[in-house]
This record gives sequence, C-alpha cells and structure tokens, in this order.
Amino acid sequence: MHILFFTDNFPPEGNAIASRVFERACYWVKWGHQVTVVTSVPNFPEGKIFSGYTNKCYQVEIMEGIKVVRVKTFIAKNKGFLLRLLDFLSYIFPAFLAGLWQKKPDIVIATTPQFFVGITAWWVASIKRLPFILEVADIWPASIVGVGAMSNSILIRALEKLELLLYRRAKAIVVLTAAFKTNLINRGINADKMTTVINGVELAKYTPIPKDETLANELAIDKKTFVVGYIGTHGMAHGLTNVLRAAEKLIDYPNILFLFVGAGAEREALIRYAKIKQLSNVKFIPAQPKSTIQKFWSLCHVALVHLKNDLVFAEVIPSKIFEAMGMGLPLLLAAPDGEASKIISCNQVGKWVEAENPQLLADAVVDYYQNPNARQQLALKSLNTAPFYSREKQARDMLKVIERHIQTR
Repeated sequence: MHILFFTDNFPPEGNAIASRVFERACYWVKWGHQVTVVTSVPNFPEGKIFSGYTNKCYQVEIMEGIKVVRVKTFIAKNKGFLLRLLDFLSYIFPAFLAGLWQKKPDIVIATTPQFFVGITAWWVASIKRLPFILEVADIWPASIVGVGAMSNSILIRALEKLELLLYRRAKAIVVLTAAFKTNLINRGINADKMTTVINGVELAKYTPIPKDETLANELAIDKKTFVVGYIGTHGMAHGLTNVLRAAEKLIDYPNILFLFVGAGAEREALIRYAKIKQLSNVKFIPAQPKSTIQKFWSLCHVALVHLKNDLVFAEVIPSKIFEAMGMGLPLLLAAPDGEASKIISCNQVGKWVEAENPQLLADAVVDYYQNPNARQQLALKSLNTAPFYSREKQARDMLKVIERHIQTR
C-alpha cells in the first residue's frame, strides 16, 4: 500500500505534529507499506530555515524509508495570524503539484491544525480518484480565537465554512480526542465517518534513564534542586506567564526550580518577564534536538503541562502528557477541565489544577516537593500507563482506518 501524506511540519522539526506523523510513518514502512510525505522546508517555530536546507521548489530526501518531498513556501515565524496565514496558504499549490507528481498512491491523508493542507490533499485525492482521510489534531480556526491571535470575525467565519466543507468532503475523519468528535457531531458532521485515535508516545525514545549529571552540572542545577520541567513549545496557546506568576509565589523556596526547554512565539516575552521580576528560580534553555530531550527530562522531578484558560483547550490532549508518562514522571497539568484532565485523573498519573490560577499551581508544586513518597507512587503509575498510549498502538489503530477505506473504494 502507498500512503500519500500531507503535513505542514515534519522532522527535523520537533513539534508534536512532526513527531506524530514521522513516528507513525516509520511503523508503516516497517510493516511493509510505502509512505510519501509532502511537506515544507523545516523552519518551525522560529521561521528560520534549518541548517542544511534551502527553500527550493522541489526536493526529495529519504528518512527511515519514508520519501519526503519538500516544497517551497512563504516562511513566517509562528506568531500572530496574517503572516502565518500567508505561510499556510503558500503551501497549497506547490504541495498540490508535488502530490499530483507522485506515482500510484492508494490513499491520501492530511493532518491539521492548519487545514489548508487538507484542501491540497482533497484536490489531489479528487483528481486521482482516491479516498481522502483528514486527521483532526486541533479544531482550527477556533483555536486561533482561543489563543487571542484574532477575534471572531467575518474572516474566521469564512474559514469555519471552509473547515466544515473539508470535513464533509473527507471519506473518513480521524480525531485525536473524543471531544473533537463531539464537536464535529454537534456541527452536523456524520459520526459514522469518524474514528478516535488518541495520540501516543514513542517508547523507544521516552523511557526512564538515570539523571544526567553532566547536563545538570552544565546547567548549574544542584543535587538538592527540585525541578519542575516544562519541555515543549512556548506558544500563545500555553499561557506560560501563569507559571512565572506561580514561580513568584515560590521565590522563598530556594530548592524549587522551574526549567523551561523549548522555543515559541512567547519565549522572549517570558524571559523578559522573568528578568523584570528577578525570578532566580526560573531557567530558560533554547529548543533542543529530539535526540537530547530525554536527558532534559531526566533532570525533572515533575512534568508540567500547561494550557491557556479557554474552553477550546478543554478538548486538547497535549502530547507532552504521553512523553512524561514514558519517562516515568508524575504530571502536573494546569488546563481547563476536559480531555487532558480526564487522562490525568482516570489513570492517577498526576495532579490537575484549573488553568491560569497561579496560587493553585504554586500549591501543587509545593505539595509535590514536600511529599516524595506520594510523588513516587504517581511516577510509577505514570510509567505503567505509558504502554497504553504507545505510538505503535496509534500507528496500528490508524492503519486499520486506512486499510478499511482502501478496501471499500
């Protein structure tokens, strides 16, 4: 079987979309399938082309047996709306032409959040008379309004009409959370065409390792330091200023450190805030290659997952949850009550506090700090739960959807 996959992000980019698409495709190739991915030149989230790449019209590389076709697009930093919209729009026609050029695919798939990749995939599938599957990883453009990048407007409503059109044109829809399915059903999309395939973690890459003492020494992290780690994108959806406000409240706990690792639209603003407030209990580390992230997790006593206080994020399950489980870390989730908090509470893998309440967040950190036995019990539960959310399971579940719709062509 030949799977033609359209995505805006792909390694060496290290965000959740890139990791999910790549790691699943590796399994599909391992199981004997052919996978072609049409994507852009790696530049996320800084809007800077990665070393070793150029923004050419058409270039091909092979990654772990996956044929990766990169097309030329307008490149913008992951911040704001209009420039990012131009970035998204610029993908459509080059990717469409590249998709038409690929020989004998059996199915066409696209993944959101930006659904202009879906337009491209739908067009290619229509011309080639192939099934089109749309994976919904975020409800876009509702999430744009949710992060405050743009108010509800005529443009947003026009984008929502286009969004609904894509849902209707897709032969099948794969959603990453049950709440996404409910959202789409409530908006008139046929439930029978939808399958929920929850996100997962590549356990070979995220598994407990001893604390990396060399890295701890490089970062001047003392052996007595209790580390609360936030590792991932510092974006508009994450509301991370709230974490710094919690850190202000814990300034008299010299052994507690908030470690931020990553990049994103809000990173510089967060660094400025920490400097103004003289937060000695906060440390910022630039984005790191995926191959080294395990070492940074090894320094952490608690994995922090944080989202902005907007109902749209109640439907989201951040992939960091599964990474932390793989590492055997207890979780601290600050987010609207919803899909992610259900996973935390039902599996008893950590604590949940309401979004953007710095006092509750600070209290939860202190509770973790002062109760190592309870923390270790949650850590063990977290590690034992991880296999239920493995990337291999996710790859198998999605492959079942793909095969079903190839057989019914």
